Amino acid sequence: MDKQFCQSCSMPLNTAEDFGTNADGSRNEEYCTYCYQGGAFTSPDATVQSMIEECVPHVVEGQGISEQQAREMLNQFIPSLKRWA
Repeated sequence: MDKQFCQSCSMPLNTAEDFGTNADGSRNEEYCTYCYQGGAFTSPDATVQSMIEECVPHVVEGQGISEQQAREMLNQFIPSLKRWA
């Protein structure tokens, strides 16, 4: 099974609590709970660049890499996600 990632911020979707929700309260299979709740984006005015900057500290902490490495990785990955493509 392929690992699922939020199609907005690239967060791994590992548990039921990680997934966002649709307008009817059902689980959204594409976006995380931080990006998508109740059928709408939590930050509707976000840009690719603002999302990358918001995610850098989380990737640094989660993967133990430098800010520069995290930024480079996110610059390659986030623009290819469904929300931004």
